[in-house]
Amino acid sequence: MTTIVACIDGSIYSQSVADHAAWAAARLPGTVELLQVLGRREASSRDFSSNFTIDMQESLLTELATLDAQRAKLLQKRGRLVLDEAKARVQAAGVANVTVSLRNGDLLETLAEREATVDLIVIGKRGEAADFAKLHLGSNIERVVRSLERPILVASRAFRPISKVLIAFDGGPSALKAVDHVSRSPMFAGLSVSLVTAGRDEPAVRSRLDAAAAQLRGGGLAVDTTIEPGPSEKAISSVIERNGIDLLVMGAYGHSRVRSLIIGSTTTEMIRACRIPVLLFR
Repeated sequence: MTTIVACIDGSIYSQSVADHAAWAAARLPGTVELLQVLGRREASSRDFSSNFTIDMQESLLTELATLDAQRAKLLQKRGRLVLDEAKARVQAAGVANVTVSLRNGDLLETLAEREATVDLIVIGKRGEAADFAKLHLGSNIERVVRSLERPILVASRAFRPISKVLIAFDGGPSALKAVDHVSRSPMFAGLSVSLVTAGRDEPAVRSRLDAAAAQLRGGGLAVDTTIEPGPSEKAISSVIERNGIDLLVMGAYGHSRVRSLIIGSTTTEMIRACRIPVLLFR
Protein backbone atom coordinates (compact mmCIF):
# COMPACT_ATOMS: atom_id res chain seq x y z
CA MET A 1 0.00 0.00 0.00
CA THR A 2 1.20 3.49 -0.87
CA THR A 3 1.53 5.91 2.04
CA ILE A 4 0.19 9.41 1.42
CA VAL A 5 0.67 12.28 3.85
CA ALA A 6 -1.75 15.18 3.38
CA CYS A 7 -0.80 18.44 5.10
CA ILE A 8 -3.87 20.09 6.62
CA ASP A 9 -3.70 23.56 8.15
CA GLY A 10 -7.26 24.83 8.45
CA SER A 11 -6.96 27.13 5.42
CA ILE A 12 -9.45 27.18 2.54
CA TYR A 13 -7.10 24.73 0.79
CA SER A 14 -7.62 22.04 3.42
CA GLN A 15 -10.68 20.54 1.77
CA SER A 16 -8.92 20.46 -1.58
CA VAL A 17 -5.85 18.80 -0.02
CA ALA A 18 -8.11 16.13 1.45
CA ASP A 19 -9.87 15.62 -1.90
CA HIS A 20 -6.59 15.32 -3.84
CA ALA A 21 -5.23 12.86 -1.28
CA ALA A 22 -8.41 10.79 -1.55
CA TRP A 23 -8.14 10.77 -5.36
CA ALA A 24 -4.54 9.58 -5.24
CA ALA A 25 -5.29 6.96 -2.58
CA ALA A 26 -8.17 5.52 -4.59
CA ARG A 27 -6.05 5.13 -7.72
CA LEU A 28 -2.84 3.78 -6.22
CA PRO A 29 -4.35 2.37 -3.84
CA GLY A 30 -2.98 3.82 -0.64
CA THR A 31 -3.41 4.88 2.95
CA VAL A 32 -3.82 8.52 3.94
CA GLU A 33 -2.35 10.24 6.97
CA LEU A 34 -3.85 13.68 7.57
CA LEU A 35 -1.16 15.73 9.26
CA GLN A 36 -1.46 19.10 10.93
CA VAL A 37 1.61 20.76 12.41
CA LEU A 38 1.00 23.67 14.74
CA GLY A 39 3.91 26.00 14.09
CA ARG A 40 6.02 27.65 16.72
CA ARG A 41 4.44 30.97 17.64
CA GLU A 42 7.02 33.60 18.43
CA ALA A 43 6.24 35.97 21.27
CA SER A 44 6.49 39.72 20.79
CA SER A 45 10.08 40.87 20.67
CA ARG A 46 9.32 44.10 22.48
CA ASP A 47 10.51 44.22 26.08
CA PHE A 48 8.36 46.27 28.41
CA SER A 49 9.94 44.98 31.61
CA SER A 50 11.77 48.24 32.33
CA ASN A 51 8.43 50.00 32.63
CA PHE A 52 7.21 47.83 35.47
CA THR A 53 8.10 47.18 39.06
CA ILE A 54 9.16 43.66 40.06
CA ASP A 55 5.70 42.91 41.46
CA MET A 56 4.06 44.16 38.28
CA GLN A 57 6.44 42.07 36.15
CA GLU A 58 5.59 38.89 38.08
CA SER A 59 1.88 39.58 37.78
CA LEU A 60 2.15 40.24 34.06
CA LEU A 61 4.26 37.16 33.37
CA THR A 62 1.78 34.99 35.27
CA GLU A 63 -1.11 36.40 33.26
CA LEU A 64 0.74 35.94 29.97
CA ALA A 65 1.59 32.34 30.86
CA THR A 66 -2.08 31.65 31.58
CA LEU A 67 -3.13 33.20 28.27
CA ASP A 68 -0.49 31.19 26.38
CA ALA A 69 -1.75 27.96 27.94
CA GLN A 70 -5.34 28.81 27.03
CA ARG A 71 -4.33 29.69 23.48
CA ALA A 72 -2.41 26.43 23.11
CA LYS A 73 -5.47 24.45 24.23
CA LEU A 74 -7.68 26.30 21.74
CA LEU A 75 -5.23 25.64 18.90
CA GLN A 76 -5.12 21.95 19.79
CA LYS A 77 -8.92 21.76 19.91
CA ARG A 78 -9.26 23.57 16.59
CA GLY A 79 -6.61 21.34 15.04
CA ARG A 80 -8.45 18.18 16.08
CA LEU A 81 -11.72 19.50 14.66
CA VAL A 82 -10.05 20.39 11.35
CA LEU A 83 -8.47 16.94 11.12
CA ASP A 84 -11.71 15.15 12.00
CA GLU A 85 -13.54 17.05 9.28
CA ALA A 86 -10.85 16.19 6.73
CA LYS A 87 -10.91 12.53 7.78
CA ALA A 88 -14.67 12.34 7.27
CA ARG A 89 -14.22 13.92 3.83
CA VAL A 90 -11.55 11.42 2.74
CA GLN A 91 -13.57 8.47 4.06
CA ALA A 92 -16.67 9.72 2.25
CA ALA A 93 -14.63 9.58 -0.96
CA GLY A 94 -14.17 5.84 -0.41
CA VAL A 95 -10.78 5.63 1.32
CA ALA A 96 -11.03 3.27 4.27
CA ASN A 97 -7.55 3.54 5.76
CA VAL A 98 -7.25 7.11 7.09
CA THR A 99 -5.36 8.31 10.16
CA VAL A 100 -4.85 11.76 11.70
CA SER A 101 -1.80 13.31 13.38
CA LEU A 102 -1.56 16.58 15.25
CA ARG A 103 1.95 17.79 16.01
CA ASN A 104 3.72 20.86 17.37
CA GLY A 105 6.83 22.21 15.69
CA ASP A 106 7.97 22.82 12.13
CA LEU A 107 6.25 21.26 9.10
CA LEU A 108 9.45 20.62 7.15
CA GLU A 109 11.20 19.01 10.10
CA THR A 110 8.15 16.81 10.75
CA LEU A 111 7.98 15.67 7.10
CA ALA A 112 11.74 15.09 6.92
CA GLU A 113 11.57 12.78 9.94
CA ARG A 114 9.07 10.49 8.23
CA GLU A 115 10.11 10.90 4.59
CA ALA A 116 11.64 7.42 4.40
CA THR A 117 8.22 5.82 4.96
CA VAL A 118 6.16 8.21 2.81
CA ASP A 119 5.46 7.79 -0.92
CA LEU A 120 3.55 10.98 -1.72
CA ILE A 121 3.06 14.32 0.05
CA VAL A 122 0.02 16.51 -0.62
CA ILE A 123 0.11 20.18 0.35
CA GLY A 124 -2.00 23.25 -0.42
CA LYS A 125 -0.69 25.96 -2.72
CA ARG A 126 -1.21 28.59 -0.05
CA GLY A 127 -1.39 28.40 3.70
CA GLU A 128 -3.86 29.84 6.15
CA ALA A 129 -2.18 33.26 6.22
CA ALA A 130 -2.15 33.62 2.42
CA ASP A 131 -5.74 32.85 1.44
CA PHE A 132 -6.37 36.32 0.07
CA ALA A 133 -2.95 37.00 -1.41
CA LYS A 134 -3.47 35.61 -4.90
CA LEU A 135 0.14 36.01 -6.02
CA HIS A 136 1.68 34.74 -2.82
CA LEU A 137 2.63 31.10 -2.36
CA GLY A 138 2.47 29.46 1.02
CA SER A 139 5.73 29.88 2.91
CA ASN A 140 6.15 26.11 3.31
CA ILE A 141 5.95 25.18 -0.38
CA GLU A 142 9.47 26.04 -1.51
CA ARG A 143 11.09 24.83 1.72
CA VAL A 144 9.36 21.46 1.48
CA VAL A 145 9.94 20.93 -2.25
CA ARG A 146 13.60 21.95 -2.16
CA SER A 147 14.36 19.76 0.86
CA LEU A 148 12.46 16.51 0.29
CA GLU A 149 12.97 13.83 -2.36
CA ARG A 150 9.44 12.42 -2.40
CA PRO A 151 6.90 13.48 -5.06
CA ILE A 152 4.84 16.43 -3.85
CA LEU A 153 1.32 17.11 -5.08
CA VAL A 154 0.46 20.81 -4.73
CA ALA A 155 -3.33 21.01 -4.52
CA SER A 156 -5.22 23.73 -6.34
CA ARG A 157 -7.89 25.75 -4.55
CA ALA A 158 -10.65 23.31 -5.50
CA PHE A 159 -10.49 19.70 -6.65
CA ARG A 160 -11.94 18.61 -9.97
CA PRO A 161 -11.87 15.17 -11.58
CA ILE A 162 -8.54 14.47 -13.30
CA SER A 163 -8.50 12.92 -16.75
CA LYS A 164 -5.90 14.95 -18.68
CA VAL A 165 -2.28 15.17 -17.52
CA LEU A 166 0.49 17.37 -18.92
CA ILE A 167 4.15 16.54 -18.28
CA ALA A 168 6.42 19.57 -18.74
CA PHE A 169 9.54 17.98 -20.21
CA ASP A 170 12.92 19.70 -20.53
CA GLY A 171 15.14 16.63 -20.69
CA GLY A 172 16.67 17.32 -17.28
CA PRO A 173 17.13 14.78 -14.44
CA SER A 174 13.97 15.77 -12.56
CA ALA A 175 11.87 15.65 -15.76
CA LEU A 176 13.26 12.18 -16.55
CA LYS A 177 12.41 11.12 -13.00
CA ALA A 178 8.86 12.39 -13.51
CA VAL A 179 8.48 10.47 -16.79
CA ASP A 180 9.78 7.28 -15.18
CA HIS A 181 7.40 7.63 -12.23
CA VAL A 182 4.37 8.33 -14.40
CA SER A 183 5.16 5.40 -16.70
CA ARG A 184 5.12 2.99 -13.73
CA SER A 185 2.50 4.41 -11.38
CA PRO A 186 -1.08 3.11 -11.35
CA MET A 187 -2.16 6.64 -10.44
CA PHE A 188 -1.99 7.55 -14.13
CA ALA A 189 -3.52 4.40 -15.63
CA GLY A 190 -6.22 5.24 -18.15
CA LEU A 191 -5.47 8.97 -18.14
CA SER A 192 -4.61 11.01 -21.23
CA VAL A 193 -1.00 12.27 -21.09
CA SER A 194 0.46 15.20 -23.01
CA LEU A 195 4.25 15.47 -23.08
CA VAL A 196 5.21 19.08 -23.76
CA THR A 197 8.56 20.76 -24.33
CA ALA A 198 8.89 24.54 -24.54
CA GLY A 199 11.21 26.19 -27.06
CA ARG A 200 12.43 25.52 -30.59
CA ASP A 201 11.69 22.35 -32.55
CA GLU A 202 15.17 20.96 -33.13
CA PRO A 203 16.32 17.37 -33.88
CA ALA A 204 17.96 16.84 -30.48
CA VAL A 205 14.92 18.21 -28.66
CA ARG A 206 12.56 16.06 -30.74
CA SER A 207 14.70 12.96 -30.13
CA ARG A 208 14.59 13.40 -26.32
CA LEU A 209 10.84 14.05 -26.44
CA ASP A 210 10.18 10.96 -28.56
CA ALA A 211 12.27 8.78 -26.23
CA ALA A 212 10.30 9.99 -23.21
CA ALA A 213 7.02 9.39 -25.04
CA ALA A 214 8.10 5.85 -25.91
CA GLN A 215 8.80 5.13 -22.25
CA LEU A 216 5.34 6.37 -21.27
CA ARG A 217 3.66 4.34 -24.01
CA GLY A 218 5.63 1.34 -22.82
CA GLY A 219 3.81 1.79 -19.52
CA GLY A 220 0.47 1.52 -21.30
CA LEU A 221 -0.36 5.24 -21.42
CA ALA A 222 -1.94 7.17 -24.27
CA VAL A 223 0.55 9.96 -25.04
CA ASP A 224 0.73 12.90 -27.43
CA THR A 225 3.78 15.15 -27.81
CA THR A 226 4.09 18.88 -28.42
CA ILE A 227 6.95 21.33 -28.80
CA GLU A 228 5.44 24.67 -27.89
CA PRO A 229 7.38 27.81 -28.88
CA GLY A 230 8.19 30.45 -26.27
CA PRO A 231 9.43 30.66 -22.68
CA SER A 232 8.55 27.73 -20.43
CA GLU A 233 5.98 29.47 -18.22
CA LYS A 234 4.01 30.96 -21.11
CA ALA A 235 4.28 27.91 -23.36
CA ILE A 236 3.15 25.40 -20.74
CA SER A 237 0.37 27.68 -19.47
CA SER A 238 -0.88 28.11 -23.05
CA VAL A 239 -1.15 24.34 -23.61
CA ILE A 240 -2.87 23.88 -20.24
CA GLU A 241 -5.54 26.44 -21.11
CA ARG A 242 -5.94 25.31 -24.73
CA ASN A 243 -6.30 21.60 -23.95
CA GLY A 244 -8.19 21.75 -20.64
CA ILE A 245 -5.43 20.00 -18.66
CA ASP A 246 -6.37 18.82 -15.15
CA LEU A 247 -2.92 18.05 -13.67
CA LEU A 248 0.56 19.41 -14.39
CA VAL A 249 3.57 17.16 -13.75
CA MET A 250 7.03 18.74 -13.75
CA GLY A 251 10.51 18.70 -12.29
CA ALA A 252 11.12 21.10 -9.43
CA TYR A 253 13.80 23.74 -8.87
CA GLY A 254 16.40 22.65 -11.37
CA HIS A 255 18.72 25.54 -10.47
CA SER A 256 20.26 26.71 -7.24
CA ARG A 257 18.37 28.82 -4.72
CA VAL A 258 20.78 31.73 -5.34
CA ARG A 259 20.16 31.64 -9.08
CA SER A 260 16.41 31.53 -8.47
CA LEU A 261 16.61 34.62 -6.29
CA ILE A 262 18.41 36.49 -9.08
CA ILE A 263 16.42 35.48 -12.17
CA GLY A 264 13.33 33.81 -10.73
CA SER A 265 12.21 30.19 -10.78
CA THR A 266 10.16 28.42 -13.42
CA THR A 267 8.82 26.10 -10.72
CA THR A 268 7.59 28.94 -8.53
CA GLU A 269 6.08 30.80 -11.48
CA MET A 270 4.23 27.72 -12.72
CA ILE A 271 2.80 26.89 -9.29
CA ARG A 272 1.73 30.51 -8.85
CA ALA A 273 0.16 30.85 -12.29
CA CYS A 274 -1.56 27.47 -12.68
CA ARG A 275 -5.10 26.98 -11.44
CA ILE A 276 -4.67 23.22 -11.54
CA PRO A 277 -2.77 20.88 -9.19
CA VAL A 278 0.96 20.40 -9.80
CA LEU A 279 2.88 17.19 -9.12
CA LEU A 280 6.55 17.98 -8.49
CA PHE A 281 9.65 15.79 -8.69
CA ARG A 282 13.24 16.52 -7.66
